[in-house]
Order: sequence, then C-alpha cells, then structure tokens
Amino acid sequence: MDAIDRKILALLQDEGRLTVTELAQRVGLSVAPCHRRLRELERSGVIRGYRAVIDQAAVGLGFEVLAMVTMDREDAGTIADFERSLAAIPEVRHAERLFGDPDYLVRIATADIAAYQRLRDEQLATLPGVRRLTSTIVMKSVVDERPLATS
Repeated sequence: MDAIDRKILALLQDEGRLTVTELAQRVGLSVAPCHRRLRELERSGVIRGYRAVIDQAAVGLGFEVLAMVTMDREDAGTIADFERSLAAIPEVRHAERLFGDPDYLVRIATADIAAYQRLRDEQLATLPGVRRLTSTIVMKSVVDERPLATS
C-alpha cells in the first residue's frame, strides 16, 4: 500500500459517495488506474464495504447504553453461544470481547429507557453464560465514526 492508496482510503472515509472520476482527480490519477487501485483495495479486503451513516435519534433510537458483561463460564461452547445470541439482537450496535473484567463491552441503541429495560431483562440478562450485566447510559457522543488514520 502506497501513499496514493492511503489517500484513496482517506477520501472515501470522508466522502464514501465519490465517483471514481472525482476520486481519480483528487488523488492525481487518471480514471483507469484509480479504478484498478480501488478494485484491488476492495478485493484484498482493505475496503470491507460501503454504507450510509444514520442518525440514531432521527430514526427513533436516540437512547444509547454501554453494557458491560461479565461471564460466568468461559468455555468455548458458552462463548460461541453467547456471541451468536448477542449478534442476533438487532439493538446491539457494536460488541467487543475484552481481556480482563468485564469480558464484553456492548453498545446498544433503543427508543427509550423502558425499551432498554425490556431488552435487558428479557434478552441480555438471559444470554448463555452471563454472570453480571452492568449498564451505563451514554450522555453524549464526543468522538463517533472517526475515520481511521491512513497516513
């Protein structure tokens, strides 16, 4: 990956809807070589996809919670069952397995506190292997959806 590839990545992270022609102009290439580089970045998995970034509050999901999960058991089967079950919950926006305590950090978006309470009690707390579930309400996003540093 060279400086031009990194510039392509930086531009697409900021403006994912650039046409190949616009992208080529901004990185100083003609369209064909820019297109080849872009396809190679996609083929190799550096660019994993394209998507729209949606304002959660605008679609009625403005209540955001960080849930910390501590597992009761950490055998391979329990972990696999937990992760598969967690991934099937649509309100889960992001989940990471951590070293240490807690075992997982989960970002959840719901309509309001009552919706989160139902989700917590009926789904999250009943997931395989959960010992403790601690929730913290997000007051404000300070840094969100920041592009990766490509240089």
